[in-house]
Amino acid sequence: MIDPQSLYLFVPIALALNMTPGADMLFCLGQGVRSGPKAGLAASFGIATGSLLHAIAGGLGLAALIAANPLAFEAIRWAGVGYLVYLAYRAFTAPVITLAPSQVSRAHALKAWRDGTFVCLLNPKVAIFMLALVPQFVDPGRGSVLIQFLIFGTILNIGGTAINGVIGYFAGGISGVLAQNRRVARGLQVATGSIFLGLAARLTFDRP
Repeated sequence: MIDPQSLYLFVPIALALNMTPGADMLFCLGQGVRSGPKAGLAASFGIATGSLLHAIAGGLGLAALIAANPLAFEAIRWAGVGYLVYLAYRAFTAPVITLAPSQVSRAHALKAWRDGTFVCLLNPKVAIFMLALVPQFVDPGRGSVLIQFLIFGTILNIGGTAINGVIGYFAGGISGVLAQNRRVARGLQVATGSIFLGLAARLTFDRP
């Protein structure tokens, strides 16, 4: 269904994009430092879930609607800003003990996955990115546009999940080493909240 030459060209481009530091990578880093390796890894799967949904939306034409409708774009962008500010508030106000590895449960991982999904879904830049990049490799003459979108989106997701997962997992190990020092742990919370605020600022001022 997909032209092999297009696939060979897309893979290295996708890998290069996945290795470029961005909002998703920083989010996984922040979750890993705040709640441990499992949360950092789960956040990467949450980002992957959101990216896959964006790929489906792109294939169905929803991304085109967002790109053409400034009001829809602004509504989603500001919702994403508000959610990141909320995550920053939680990081700033959470008890220091939450950084201890013993406090990291399955619920924390599920929550990190959910937060990652919402952060990705509420970032219209991902939808615009899908609309700008993937259609260059989609050939309507080779079958379903939606299926082609999903194939290319999955390829992009595999590399992104692997890289974000490694970063989130090993960043989470930092909390295990430093959790016993409450002053350092508090500093990690402030740093995590600052990361989330930085991502909110990026969404606010970085327009397509």
